[in-house]
Formats: sequence, structure tokens, C-alpha cells
Amino acid sequence: MHVRTRSNHNNAAGGIEHLLPHGAMLDDVELSIVIPAMNEEITVGEFMEWCKEGIERAGVATQILIVDSSTDSTPKIVLEHGGEILRVPKRGVGSAYMDAIPYIRGKWILMGDADLTYDFREIAPFVEEFRKGAEFIMGSRFRGSIEKDAMPKLHRYFGTPLTNWILNRIYRSNFSDIHCGIRGVTREALDRINITSRGWEYASEMVLKAARLKLTSSEVPIKFYKDREGRLSHHLRVGWRSPWLAGWVNLKVMLVYAADSFLFKAGAALLIIGLILSLGLAAGPVRIGRIGFSLHWMLLGVTCATLGYSSIQIGLLVRLMHGLKPRFVERLQKIMTYDRGMIASAALSLAGLVLLGNLAYHYLKHGLQLDVISHPAILGLLLVILGFQTFGFTLLMEVAKRVIPRSQQ
Repeated sequence: MHVRTRSNHNNAAGGIEHLLPHGAMLDDVELSIVIPAMNEEITVGEFMEWCKEGIERAGVATQILIVDSSTDSTPKIVLEHGGEILRVPKRGVGSAYMDAIPYIRGKWILMGDADLTYDFREIAPFVEEFRKGAEFIMGSRFRGSIEKDAMPKLHRYFGTPLTNWILNRIYRSNFSDIHCGIRGVTREALDRINITSRGWEYASEMVLKAARLKLTSSEVPIKFYKDREGRLSHHLRVGWRSPWLAGWVNLKVMLVYAADSFLFKAGAALLIIGLILSLGLAAGPVRIGRIGFSLHWMLLGVTCATLGYSSIQIGLLVRLMHGLKPRFVERLQKIMTYDRGMIASAALSLAGLVLLGNLAYHYLKHGLQLDVISHPAILGLLLVILGFQTFGFTLLMEVAKRVIPRSQQ
């Protein structure tokens, strides 16, 4: 019989309880194995023994912390095998890791599952990578081995390769298995990553933030086993919709944290095209060979310039909000001051109103009728629009400085 005690971190009011096996010490360690678990009584006992074997092989002082929201005997089995239990409400895998952060005592953290699909007897390669200076380590099933029937064909040959390709293209990374459930991260890097996703999309959030923060990353080939007899994976528990839902949610996370990058590129291209057309046709129609450029091309230019300028501004605000490029944000705030923004807004608007004023003069002079199209006036409309956009963007930048905590800027 093991005696369970509550640690000084106990937060019963928040529904969190930290339980320790008899004789446990709360000393600092090198490695913390942190595992969310829910109703894993079939596998968790053997999993604990795998961890102990892996710890002995790696020769590293380790804490085993199981973040548990089970209704079965999982916590009892963990305590009997010498592990710590953090009892938390069922709020999602990402929330489980967030709840665990105050209780983690290691400078290195190894995450994974307690279902025996990942071999925790072989954690030594992760420890070696940490000792070499890695800040973020992904396990890779594709560079290791996958037991027959361990991964559905839809995941193995379509879903995972496709999302790998998308993430690597967006973030210029080189991961081979972004959905692998075993991964390592230093405590300092975990704080910088600042997980916000409550569900299992936290996994993609970690990978893409590691890429954007340019953490020193590496991959470790791992063995991936199929579920033990009698145990259903969480995907199977959800049903046939699970892999499609997982893909959709992971794609959403990738796009959300990369919104600034593709908005910048698309916006810059549109703005350049728009300005070339608008300024080039400001004096009137132009013919190049057999191709004529007139009013409709200028209106296309106004549209492109407006959309491009908006995209760039939204991208800047996104980068300010997600806080993954602090040096860029610092430079941006030095350049885009309130005074400069307001002066630019006033200058653009005034120039536009002058051009529009010339059109209004001719309109009044000809008895409230116009028989010609004024290209300069259309350029004036564009300048007024850009001036107003600059005004709004300047105000939003000032609001962001006051609302977003400095630690995130």
C-alpha cells in the first residue's frame, strides 16, 4: 500500500490535485516525463516499467508526472509504480500540459502517450540530443519503424505526409513527422512556445512555433507500435470523423500562426501591381503596342493596391499579437509611431482630396455634369482610401501597445 500525499502546489479550488507516491522527493531533476492520460489502466502499469527501464539506460535523474483525468484505476496504478499523479479536470490534451507546467521539475521535458505505442524504453537518444544543445526534439516514425497496422493507411500515406509538406513549405522547416506523439522540449523553450491550444492541436502549435522561434531542433527515429488488444485509440473512440477533423484543425493552427507571412507576401505583390497600374494611368490611358490600358485597368490597380495595403497591415497586426517575432515587433514599433502614422495619413488624404477637388471644380463649372473620365480623380480616391487605412492602422497599433502584455510583444 502506497501513501499518497499532497504537494505544496495543491490547487484543489481549481480542480487540480498533485499526488505523490510514498517516499517521493521533490528535488530538481534533469528530465521530466510528462504524460496526459485518461482511462489507460490496460497499459499504464507496463508503461511505467518502460519508463524506468529507459531512465536507467539513459542514466538521467527523472520525474515521471502523469496528468490524469481518468475514471478508472489509472492513477492508483501509477502511484503503485512510483509515478506522480496530477489530477485535473477533462479539458483537452493541450490544457493538460498547461496544467502541468507549475509541477515540472526538470530542465528537459519529454512528452508522449501512456498507451505503449511509443517505446519509452528508448529515451536515451532524446537525452543525448538535449545534452548536445537541442531545444526542441521531434520523434519520427517515418525515420524509425512503424509496426504493421499501427497507423491507418489514410494517416500514413495521405494525411501526415500532406500536412508535413504544408507546414514545411509555410515555415521553411524540415520535419518528417509533425504528428508524432513523442517529443522533447527544454523548459525554457516551452515557456517561449507558450501553448495556447486546449485540444490535441497543441501538437502542431508546438512544432510551428518551434520553427518560427528558430529553436535549435532535431529529430530522433522512434518505433511506433499498434494498440494493445482490448484498447481503442482516442481516434477510434471519436469515430470515422476523427482524422478529417484532426486534419482540419491542424491546418487551421498552421494558417493562424503563419497568417502574417503569407499576408505580407501576397499583400506586397498586390500593392506593387496596384501602384504600378494606378500611377501609370493617372494621367490617362496608355497604349503599349496593341494592348490598351485605360479606366478598367486603373480600377483594377486601385482594387489591388487597396487589398494589398490591407493585407500588409493585417499581417503586421497578427505578428504583433502572436509575439513570435519580438525583434521585428520592436523595430516596427520604433518605425510606426503614432506621430508618423498620423502625418502619413494626413498627407495621403490631403493629396487625394486635392485631386478630387480638381474634379469637383470642373463638375460645378459645367453645371453639375461631367462628360469626361478623370483618371487623376480616381488616383485621388485611392489616396484617400490609403490615408484612411493608415489612420485606422495607426490607432490599432496604439491600442495593441496598451492591450497586449509587454512579454508578448
